[in-house]
Amino acid sequence: MLNNLMSSYVFDTLEPIAKWISVGVIGMMILSLIIIFFSKKESFSKSELVKTVGMVAVFYAVVMGIVLVSLEMAKKFSKGYLEGNWVSEKIIPFVLIPVLVTLVLTLVSMITLFIISKKKPVIFKKTSIIALIVCGVALAITIVLIAIFYSKNVLGDGYYTGDYGKLNSPVLYILSALLILVVVATSLIVGRKNKTPFDARTISMAGISIALSFVLSYVKFEAAWLQGGSITLVSFLPICLFSYVYGMKKGLIVGFIYGLLQAIQDPFIVHPGQFLLDYPIAFSMITFAGLLTDLNVLNNLPRLKFTISAILVGLFRYIAHVISGVFAFGAYAADAGASSFFTFSAIYNTYVFIDIALVVVVGLVLFSSKSFLHELKKLNQDK
Repeated sequence: MLNNLMSSYVFDTLEPIAKWISVGVIGMMILSLIIIFFSKKESFSKSELVKTVGMVAVFYAVVMGIVLVSLEMAKKFSKGYLEGNWVSEKIIPFVLIPVLVTLVLTLVSMITLFIISKKKPVIFKKTSIIALIVCGVALAITIVLIAIFYSKNVLGDGYYTGDYGKLNSPVLYILSALLILVVVATSLIVGRKNKTPFDARTISMAGISIALSFVLSYVKFEAAWLQGGSITLVSFLPICLFSYVYGMKKGLIVGFIYGLLQAIQDPFIVHPGQFLLDYPIAFSMITFAGLLTDLNVLNNLPRLKFTISAILVGLFRYIAHVISGVFAFGAYAADAGASSFFTFSAIYNTYVFIDIALVVVVGLVLFSSKSFLHELKKLNQDK
């Protein structure tokens, strides 16, 4: 028993240390970019340094994801921890190992694509397709295994799974599928004219955006009513800007990856449908920041264009969280004495609008800068 407690204590101690080391390392990368930008603008504009730092940031984020999932896996080997937290031992083969394998494959794919983009750019496109298929299959298998685990092995006293919890599996699956269909279809239809390739430069910019958002998401402001969600220090801004510049299809990919990182960073999962709604789907809504870009409207009013884009992101993310709250977390509404699960979820998830309001305010400051608009113009010309 003592060994189990010590094991859990060690891993609980190592996890936050690993996370804050990540914040420090990525923060140093960002600081270096800022210093070089203001001291050597010519070098910065060539984007070689930006691409390198972007790739390093992405690789580091994935590596730390692997480390953190490994720590979590090791901790959950403890029978004392599993019994004390009402968790089935089957979480290891059905959840943790598949997630770890998917992350490793993602890391290997990124490293391979980076090397090929430098050494043999001719085969970059074919290799990208192969890597995407491999990672996609791994992800699909992982999602299926997680679904099997949560449908058969969730333990507890009925708080989520009983009548009291009001967890509605069929509705969660159906609405998750519908939202995925809406987001993917909208991205493909609206972005069909956007033929810019997902080349090494774009991947680098995506990496920088994800890394910046990942770091900023650690700076949280907790409110009294928040039990799971949190208001962050404009963590959506970098990936929102990426989608704004590169369009919906690329924004969808970046948002999806960022959603998976969020699930690794601070997971709160009671059901596979809820997992999809609160993480990959909710954060994939960043794709709507590129809607007006792909429609080629309001180009002469960048501040208004960005504001509308950010509001759309916040609105669709809010919808995903509200659905999750109504059909997966009804027990919390019952505990609070709320007469309506929908009303409780709708009010609770208003923190999303505070989060996006901060993004809009900071975004408007950036879009008021002529030098910032000039850099955005250059990015659009280089696409």
